[in-house]
Amino acid sequence: MIDGVATDSSSTPGNEKPRRARRTRMTGAERRQQLLEIGRILFAAKGFEGTSVEEIAAKAGVSKPVVYEHFGGKEGLYAVVVDREMRRLLDMVTGSLTAGHPRELCEQAAFALLDYIEEYTDGFRILVRDSPIPQSTGSFASLISDIATQVEDILGREFKNRGFDAKLAPLYAQALVGMVALTGQWWLDVRRPKKAEVAAHLVNLAWHGLDGLEPKPRLIGHRKS
Repeated sequence: MIDGVATDSSSTPGNEKPRRARRTRMTGAERRQQLLEIGRILFAAKGFEGTSVEEIAAKAGVSKPVVYEHFGGKEGLYAVVVDREMRRLLDMVTGSLTAGHPRELCEQAAFALLDYIEEYTDGFRILVRDSPIPQSTGSFASLISDIATQVEDILGREFKNRGFDAKLAPLYAQALVGMVALTGQWWLDVRRPKKAEVAAHLVNLAWHGLDGLEPKPRLIGHRKS
């Protein structure tokens, strides 16, 4: 074995050098996934402008044409990375809305966004940057709008039950989701207080309003951390 690579030991010592074993080549799908992961890390750390095709290729151990072959260039790779992260976050938020009580639904939505920030930090850093690509599949603003549409239906039903004007539900949905999203951007770096406490305070403000704030907000759902 030489440098951790298996060799052919059938040669007579001293007659010829042992041959290195052939390296296993990645399939097209494996290479594409590798480039996506490398791009995700670099875009999160350096942004779109600060990342080059040369650096992506070097990290992957391939030549620049391989990146162009899979994605058509840096712009194409970036667009796919953004699209994947948007879908992941939207699925996490919409999939979390399972409770019947509106206040617990607010808790679930807040937790879903904070969970995403905690588990997929690189992805969130990419999403909150303004996309430099006009033809990009979306932006953080459009993603927030998609999530607000889900919340809008929930608020509309609650408004009707309470005798409020259901036509105002879209306005309140945008306000609530925007509040959570902006708080999430702030929490991305500070990570204080703990996630459950952040969720409790967000819902406290959303549910009671400034005039009816609880001095010690509590969570009513099953999530406590």
